Amino acid sequence: MRIDLLLCRLRFAKSRSVAQRWIAEGHMRCNGARVTRSGLTVAAGDVLTLPMGQSVKVIAVDMLPERRGPASEARLHYRELDAGNPFAIGPADQQKGLSPP
Repeated sequence: MRIDLLLCRLRFAKSRSVAQRWIAEGHMRCNGARVTRSGLTVAAGDVLTLPMGQSVKVIAVDMLPERRGPASEARLHYRELDAGNPFAIGPADQQKGLSPP
């Protein structure tokens, strides 16, 4: 499944065009590699790193959704790998002095 369609169906993006713009910014990764095109094929088992405002969300795709359903249904298709991580992405001066546990 195309990554832009997956982001839409998992409800991370409101539409495919929003997902395509997000991908074009170049901040997304799939299995550690930077995503440069919205047509990249994603399969179950892939790990996606998504910028979410001032933080980052790392998810593992467990199964591919067949439709864009409600959020509760979308959450069944992935799991968060970094849930509860208190560290956010921000300007270096805001992160100064913080070290991972």
